[in-house]
Amino acid sequence: MRVLVTGSKGFVGSNLCEVLKNIRDGKDRRERYQPLLPIEVMECDCDTTAGELASYCERAEFVVHLAGVNRPKDGDFSGNTGSLEDVLSRLEWAKSEAPVLLASSAQASLAGRYVGSAYGKSKLEAEGMLRSYSEAHGIEAYIYRFPNLYGKWCRPNYNSAVATFCDAIANGREFYVDDSGTELELLYIDDLVSCVLECMLGNVKPDADGFCHATPTDRKTLGEIVSLLKSFRDTRETLDVSDFTPGSFSKKLFSTFLSYYEPGRLAYDLRSNTDARGSFTEFLHTPERGQISINVSKPGITKGEHWHMSKWEKFLVVSGHALVRIRRVGKGFDGKPYPVDEYEVFGDDMRVIEMPPGTAHSIKNLSRTDKLVTVIWCNEVFNPNAPDTYREEV
Repeated sequence: MRVLVTGSKGFVGSNLCEVLKNIRDGKDRRERYQPLLPIEVMECDCDTTAGELASYCERAEFVVHLAGVNRPKDGDFSGNTGSLEDVLSRLEWAKSEAPVLLASSAQASLAGRYVGSAYGKSKLEAEGMLRSYSEAHGIEAYIYRFPNLYGKWCRPNYNSAVATFCDAIANGREFYVDDSGTELELLYIDDLVSCVLECMLGNVKPDADGFCHATPTDRKTLGEIVSLLKSFRDTRETLDVSDFTPGSFSKKLFSTFLSYYEPGRLAYDLRSNTDARGSFTEFLHTPERGQISINVSKPGITKGEHWHMSKWEKFLVVSGHALVRIRRVGKGFDGKPYPVDEYEVFGDDMRVIEMPPGTAHSIKNLSRTDKLVTVIWCNEVFNPNAPDTYREEV
C-alpha cells in the first residue's frame, strides 16, 4: 500500500511513519499487518515541494491527513482548511480513489468548554470539506475527533498539558496547574496509530454521524496526572515499580514520562551497603512481587549464613564462580542435622537456585582473584521492622 502522510514530522505523523516503516522493513512481523505489504511511506511536511506533493497524490492508495496548525502566532487557523484543500484538489486532479483519514479534534464539537473555539471552528470546517469531497467522488472518508493526545515525541509547552508536565517534572522545571480538578479525555499515541492501521486494513466503518472513534481512552484530572508523574520521578529514590498492568493508563503514562528525560538525565545512582566483604544494592521494589538486588562478594568471601521463616529468594550468579549451600534448619527424627544441599555455579551457567523458607543458606566466592556478582530476587521488599532474617551457619 502506498500511504501519504501529511504532517509527517509532527507528533502523530512521526509516530505513525515509524510504525509503517517497521512493517515495511520486516521489523514488525505481526501477522495482522502483513496485508498492508508492500508499503511505501510518502512523507509530506512543510519542506515538501508542490511537485512532490502532486506526485504523492497521484500515487497514493491511502491518505492520512495530519497537517494543520494548533497555535498560530497570528491567530489564523486557516491552515487547517487550506492544507486539506490543497491535498483534496490534487487528489481530485489525479482522479484518485484513495480513502482519506482526517485528524480532527474534539474541539470541533464547539460544545462545553470548546464553545467559541477558533481552532474548533477551523476543524469543523475541514470536516465539512472532506464530507463534501467524499460525497462528490465516492471515496471513503474517515473523520476522527481526537481528544487530548499523549505519548513520546509530543511537544511540551505547546498544545499538550501531559507533554508539558512530563517535561517539567522529569527535568526539574517549574510548571503551573491552572485547575487540578479539570478532567481530560486522553488517547495514547500507540492506540491512535493502531486505529489508523485498522482503517488502512479496511476494518473501520464510520458511525451514523460519519465519525470514527479511536479507543481506548481514559479520563483523568490534571491533579491525578501530575500526582502520577511525580510518583514516577520519585521511583529513582524509592525504587518502587509503578502499576504496569497491560493497557493501564499508568503504564502508558510512564512510557510517555520516561521519553522526556533530557540527555544526561537518564542515569541515576543507587545506594549500596558496602563493607569488607563486598556490597549489597537494592535495584527494584515492587508492591506485590518483592525486590531485586545485586550482591557483590570479594574473592573467598562467604555471605548469607541465615534463614527466613516465610520469605524466599532466587539466586542467579551472573559473574564469577560460587558455591551455594542450603540446609533445612533444625534436626530430623534421628536427632541429626539435616544434610547440606550444595550447588557449584558459574556466571555463564545462567542457573537459578531457590532459597526456600526454613532453610539456612550461604553463597561463597570460590575465586581467588575475581569478584562474584549475584542477582537476588526476594518475594517481598525488605522491612527493617520485620526483617524475617535469622543468623545460622549452614
